[in-house]
Amino acid sequence: MSSTTPENSNDAKIIAPYGSWKSPITSDLVSGSDKFLFGISVDCFGHLFWVESRPNESGRLVLVKQGEKEGDKPIDITPKEFCVRSVTHQLQGGAFCISGDTLFFSNYKDQRLYRQSISSKDSTPVPITPDHGTPLVSYADGVFDSRFNRYIAVQEDCRESSMNSITTIVSINVDNESIQEPEALVAGSDFYAFPRMDPKGERMAWIQWNHPDMPWDRSELWVGYIGDEGEMQKRICVVGGDQMVVESPTQPKWSPQGELFFISDRETGFWNLYKWAESTNLVVPVFQLDAEFARPMWNFGMNSYDFIEDKDQKSLIACSYSQNGKSYLGILDPVQCTLSPIDLPFTEISTITSGIHCLYIEGASAVDPLSISKVTLDYQKSKAVDFRITWSSSRICSAYKSYFSMPELIEFPTSVPGLSAYAYFYPPSNPIYQANPEEKPPLLLKSHGGPTLETRAILNLGVQYWTSRGWAIVDVNYGGSSGYGRRYRERILGQWGIVDVNDCCSCAKFLVDSGKVDGERLCITGESAGGYTTLAALAFTETFKAGASLFGIADLNLLKEEMHKFESHYTDNLVGSGSAYFERSPEGFMGKISENVNDLS
Repeated sequence: MSSTTPENSNDAKIIAPYGSWKSPITSDLVSGSDKFLFGISVDCFGHLFWVESRPNESGRLVLVKQGEKEGDKPIDITPKEFCVRSVTHQLQGGAFCISGDTLFFSNYKDQRLYRQSISSKDSTPVPITPDHGTPLVSYADGVFDSRFNRYIAVQEDCRESSMNSITTIVSINVDNESIQEPEALVAGSDFYAFPRMDPKGERMAWIQWNHPDMPWDRSELWVGYIGDEGEMQKRICVVGGDQMVVESPTQPKWSPQGELFFISDRETGFWNLYKWAESTNLVVPVFQLDAEFARPMWNFGMNSYDFIEDKDQKSLIACSYSQNGKSYLGILDPVQCTLSPIDLPFTEISTITSGIHCLYIEGASAVDPLSISKVTLDYQKSKAVDFRITWSSSRICSAYKSYFSMPELIEFPTSVPGLSAYAYFYPPSNPIYQANPEEKPPLLLKSHGGPTLETRAILNLGVQYWTSRGWAIVDVNYGGSSGYGRRYRERILGQWGIVDVNDCCSCAKFLVDSGKVDGERLCITGESAGGYTTLAALAFTETFKAGASLFGIADLNLLKEEMHKFESHYTDNLVGSGSAYFERSPEGFMGKISENVNDLS
């Protein structure tokens, strides 16, 4: 490449066919040293902590503390022989909790809970749960109960059967003198999450649900009253117990004043904030908007809002919400019922944690990789007065910014009249090359996993690898994706392999009809559930010329047999009747793939 080539001058660009362009965004760069984030926390002293993956240590997850002064190197808290990760329900997140100077965490190798002093240099983690020989008992989503000096967590016990494991909320003695079996506080349901103590330790809130539901289908919010001996004396189902009302409450949290807030899709069909009026046992909406203030619970420890105070000690709520494909940070006044958006460079915000006179947010954008940023706010003017990135999953992305393709949110018609679906379109982009005006670029359509997940318009070098070489990419949020409310999410129930496939085909056709891509060069790819959609699209339609299924699903019956407990009824909800398991399994129709796929040349 010539360093003298003007990057913004089309006249000076090299004319070459789409797909043949050279790019410095290599496969080694894409699969290289990016780190992943698995939770952030701020202790009572205002210190920021996070769990990051270490690619050069076989993906070990390490708890890290931010340096004392700006510019100081972060400090590893986790000793090299430990890994901060829980396998409860095969979900990520919720593997640690910080209380004062003490860290509690799940160790990946043995799944025991450990206690560790944070301030003491070279402190050795001490186990607080029994050693069962093999890691068949795991813990997640824990909180410290200072009233009784115990740790409260979700426990999954697989000693009898991994497919029929027993899940409970347990209390764990944190004294080192003797390791005892945890004591069950709440039991009887198939699943639990979000055990949260009120500021005085007198009440505990939690979420529970049962088969065949997933937590985003139907769940219940409960509150239990704690007796003088630490026992659960009384329980109240706050929401979700009415079988006539379908809702999925999530993220219960007690305010500093002891009021219970939570998120539910009970009235609007979107996950909005609510408050429980304990004296009247009524649920009051805090703010209602056709936007998602939460996401499906694919991870423990999700935290999309937190409590803050302005300079007048007025209680406010900092929250993230998603609307029309974009995330926002907002400051919500629960008394005035007003929501003030805060302008930030991030278009994706997933986690919010309050610091001392600041917020720490986990976010990203089309040009920024996943990062943790410190945000200082002017509450009176509802704006950020300072925004700085304190941790980034990749420090090398900025060097390739001139090659990045910017996503365009598109809404396209589906095969169902009157129903639309959504996607992010990335046109080819390279500062050195351009194609002939008569040529249309080839298209690679991406189908996300889950399938109850959502693709976001954030920096992905895997996308930029293709666009910088002259391919167009479209990342589809087919019916069934999250981010657009319950009604959109439920489009896929009983229709997996139909709705997702049809929406992907409709999206490709829409781009062809719009003149954005070449209709003779359409390809599809996806991972896991997206890999299934890829295979199904190749087997049952003639839209795509080629595809790549990455650890995808070819046999739905086999998938059902091998599901772990958390997802063991998931496919029943998605597929429906027994015959559909065969009729929608690409493995039985591999011949059709050969017939439908043609040579790209």
